Amino acid sequence: MQGQGSIRLFKRGPTAEFRLFVFVVLALFLLVVDSRWRVLDPARQVVAVALYPFQRLVLAPRDAIESVNGWLDAASLARTEKEALQQQRIELAQIATHAAQLAAENRLLRRLLSVTETVSQSSVAVEVLYEPPNAFSHHLVFNKGTNNGIQPGMPVIDEGGVVGQVMRVTPFTSEAALLTDEKISIPAQVLRNGLRVIVFGGSSSGKVEVRYLTGESDIVPGDTLITSGVGGLFPAGLLVAKVDQIVRDAASGFAVAIASPLSHPERYRHFLVLRVDTANPESNQEARQDGASSDKQ
Repeated sequence: MQGQGSIRLFKRGPTAEFRLFVFVVLALFLLVVDSRWRVLDPARQVVAVALYPFQRLVLAPRDAIESVNGWLDAASLARTEKEALQQQRIELAQIATHAAQLAAENRLLRRLLSVTETVSQSSVAVEVLYEPPNAFSHHLVFNKGTNNGIQPGMPVIDEGGVVGQVMRVTPFTSEAALLTDEKISIPAQVLRNGLRVIVFGGSSSGKVEVRYLTGESDIVPGDTLITSGVGGLFPAGLLVAKVDQIVRDAASGFAVAIASPLSHPERYRHFLVLRVDTANPESNQEARQDGASSDKQ
């Protein structure tokens, strides 16, 4: 009676091992069924739809970080590409400018080579190093000196004619006074009638002057002045200037012809220095006369 009337304090159920076995068998059964007949697709879709909001909520921080990083990367890439394009545009502009400069220098050098055919003296091609900053003189410093045979007194020319005259030299450089400098005076003549004159520099307006003209001097605006060859330093026949106007002084009785140089030293970098014999200028005239006579023969 006592055994029958005792109360069971602990209710015993299936063991944990048994339950694990049941779950394993159930899982295998569901795997086989799902792989063969797809009968669990509706349930899977219902679960996926129910879990989707939670998935998006969990992935939202990651998506926000990726969006910000993508925007920063795009902005950085756009900035980098813009800087690269700007640098490339600047480089292309520099290349185009350099190419245009080289083309212009090549044309000038070709014209200088054609000038050498018209003079009998040998010449040295020089390049401008710099222009001394002096408001009272007009000089140019070239990149060649006594090591290349340049001496003081030698004329400097370009395609337009006389540019100036070498004043001082060093072994590696030479300094020339331009045609408009007050230190320059060149024996010249009027191409139209052969009238011999002296061309002086020193005009503040970039002009040259023919001074001490009398009333009988046959020189008019438009006349071209060329070197006469007198003195031997400047070969005869080089272009010098073109007369702009005649200014007459009633008090002194003389007139002054104002002329514009035909050379353009402010435009070019390369010039020719004629290697004349500065120690014995008369020999230059004799050499030119001998060369002229041989050409006639």
